[in-house]
Amino acid sequence: MIDKKLLGLPGMKKILGMLAGSSILQAIFIVGQAFGLSRTITNLWQGEKLSHQLSWMGVFFISYFGRHLMTYLREKKLEDYAYQQASVLRSNLLAKIFRLGPTVVQAKGTGSTVTTTLDGINQVEEYLHLILPKILNMSIIPWIILLAVFFLDWESGIVLLIVFPLIIIFMIILGYAAQGKADKQYKTFQILSNHFIDSLRGIDTLKFFGISKAYSRSIFQTSERFRKATMSTLKVAILSTFALDFFTTLSVAVVAVLLGLRLINETIFLFPALTTLILAPEYFLPIRDFASDYHATLDGKNAMDDVQQILDIPEITVPQVDLSAWREDSELTVSQLNFQYNQQATLTELSFSVKGYKKIGIIGRSGSGKSTLINLLSGFLTPQSSNIAINQQIITSFAQKNWQDQISYIPQIPYIFQKSVRENVAFYYPEANDEEIWTALKVTGLAGVIAEMPEGIDTVLGEGARTLSGGQAQRIALARSFLDKSRRIMLFDEPTAHLDIETEVDLKKEMLPLMMDHLVFFATHRLHWMQEMDYILVMDQGKIVEQGTLSELEAKNGAYVALRQAMRGDDYE
Repeated sequence: MIDKKLLGLPGMKKILGMLAGSSILQAIFIVGQAFGLSRTITNLWQGEKLSHQLSWMGVFFISYFGRHLMTYLREKKLEDYAYQQASVLRSNLLAKIFRLGPTVVQAKGTGSTVTTTLDGINQVEEYLHLILPKILNMSIIPWIILLAVFFLDWESGIVLLIVFPLIIIFMIILGYAAQGKADKQYKTFQILSNHFIDSLRGIDTLKFFGISKAYSRSIFQTSERFRKATMSTLKVAILSTFALDFFTTLSVAVVAVLLGLRLINETIFLFPALTTLILAPEYFLPIRDFASDYHATLDGKNAMDDVQQILDIPEITVPQVDLSAWREDSELTVSQLNFQYNQQATLTELSFSVKGYKKIGIIGRSGSGKSTLINLLSGFLTPQSSNIAINQQIITSFAQKNWQDQISYIPQIPYIFQKSVRENVAFYYPEANDEEIWTALKVTGLAGVIAEMPEGIDTVLGEGARTLSGGQAQRIALARSFLDKSRRIMLFDEPTAHLDIETEVDLKKEMLPLMMDHLVFFATHRLHWMQEMDYILVMDQGKIVEQGTLSELEAKNGAYVALRQAMRGDDYE
């Protein structure tokens, strides 16, 4: 039941050694507790004075407190270890997602990725906290207690020895059924997460096309599938817990009846019989504890698998080149760039060049390859083949640290962290002072809104705190870019796709001045932006079918003009 991946965690051998020692000491204290209690009761039954039993009572209380002290120390140590490993795992996961970029989110789904990063890591932490002590307790404590029972009464020892494997076999059978149900429930939950978040993000578009009710029914049906999967899992969980409690209680009852009959027939003394009877429930307690949290550990194991799947995604090692900062005389040349996704050509034979501070518009229908090109330019994707030169230095991919350190990436929906306005704006430039932050907010048109907030730039934003509109979130992203003057390359991936026209017009006024003295790649399907671009790449089915200035494209009366005529109903001039 222990995932092999856990054994590779740092410090795991030390933790397992500590837990094994704790289990051995606990078993000894359990036996000592039973001996002390049984001897005290037996001596009192035989007419001895209570004052003569202080030593045996001392054995009982010392064993009792020793047992619970071991439990406390073990839980404290394990809690710290689980929290530490979960924190490291979360950091590694976030770093991996950051390196992979939007591609991993697109592959896994936004809801699934968020669920894995937040709830999944918490489940892994609980998994670590639960599975390790319960497995070791179940592996060690019953056998030490069994040795003590054999020492006291070999006949009862044989009964316990026969029953224990039967219960284990029963648990394995129910465990496989429970695991199948838990896997189905977890997958359904991921589908529900993806479906709900994607629908929520596109609710304005769904309303615009009049299909929001159809999608609400789809979400309801998915949630119903999740509810049924959860109830099915709970049925197996309750059944297995009931069955285990029934069989262990029945086993203890059988031992008690046999001991009672032998006491009546005077074939066993009271002390070994009473001690055996006290130890019998303790013998089954570790397996009952394990079974009670078995389904919680299944969720943790599934979450661990999901986290590991992301961590195991291969990263292509790209030779690093010492690139200089982008300046007015810098030059980028791209030719014969090809990219495949799932063995299918996505971008084919792309070629273009740009020099200095220019605004490059990337226009095309949905699915034409605009976002893929932006992801390639940001270094999140690596082309299968290409000829790329920056200031005449040849590189195989844009995944160059010196290049990426110069980039400000503004996606369709910027991520707002559950932190203060100050921390959100200073994401790229943590050293910024209050004056610089307020300047960035003023330039992006947010100063008035933030000033009206109760705590100003210390107001906490994000989930569970102050929420922002789509336009305000984009302004936060622009403020981040403005604040860090060292980043001279800006990549926009459909930044206004989810905004209404009025908000986009207001935002455009703040965006254009920020693009001055920058190399800008602006992917959009909104044609009015092309009037502001210095150069335009027209894309269709993964190819650049036309490129040039706006006046050149209009004079050609080719792909751009045809695209404009086809999209005119979706744009404004």
